[in-house]
Amino acid sequence: MPQYRLLAVDIDGTLVNSRDELSPATREALVRAAAAGIRIVLATGRRYSRTLHLVEPLGIDVPLVTASGALVKDPIDHETLYRAEFPDGVLGQVVALIDQAGHEPVLYADTHADGFDFYISRETITGPELNEYLRMNPGDGRVWAAMHASPPPGVFAAFAMGTQGQMLSLEAALHERLPGQLTTHVLRSPRYVGYMCEVAPQGVTKWSAIQQLAAAWDIPWQAICAVGDDVNDTPMIQAAGLGVAMGNALPEVKAAADRVAPTHDNDGLVEVVRWLLDTT
Repeated sequence: MPQYRLLAVDIDGTLVNSRDELSPATREALVRAAAAGIRIVLATGRRYSRTLHLVEPLGIDVPLVTASGALVKDPIDHETLYRAEFPDGVLGQVVALIDQAGHEPVLYADTHADGFDFYISRETITGPELNEYLRMNPGDGRVWAAMHASPPPGVFAAFAMGTQGQMLSLEAALHERLPGQLTTHVLRSPRYVGYMCEVAPQGVTKWSAIQQLAAAWDIPWQAICAVGDDVNDTPMIQAAGLGVAMGNALPEVKAAADRVAPTHDNDGLVEVVRWLLDTT
């Protein structure tokens, strides 16, 4: 039995390289880990539909922790294993605060079966950052015109887009008005120019979702290895039995880690798997 029985892997900056590719060496390393009895979980800030294409090449059972922990699904049958819920009235206040800050709220919903992933409140969007996002994700959103009066059902997370300064300011305003009720991250996906302010119910992180999967598999936290590179990876890196930052990780993520692996462009996950298999 390996010492580490669950390997939680971030996607952008960790599983895939800077060209958004899953390298053959990384794929083979994860297959070796699974064959040795290590459970593999992909834990990402991406939407569920933006993660599915990476599962088939792995050829192993890989639950998907998406939207930074707010939605967990089984890609085999698209069953929802966990979906976060905002307390009554909180989502409406989040929408209002994003709007007051001059940004467009985008609401993630568990609607993959219906062919889309998120709601916006109107067709015409003025912000250049969100305009780029919508251009690059055609058909993935639906308009919910009554969002400000009555948000749609099944929403588990939200975000806004803008410059880094704008999103940090929005994050501060959200916590000032709704103290202790939200988990937020300000980060930038390598796919887009703009920064996102991600918003989820309090306590919802990649780590909280991984803990639920681990509990179902009777795996203690000491037997979990978590690997990532960005701020939304910090909770799982800090809490796991072995927390690993990629060589391309932000300095604060490296500071939270037990070990630092090579970069995503140098197949850092191959080295992580070698560490894990050497401890069996």
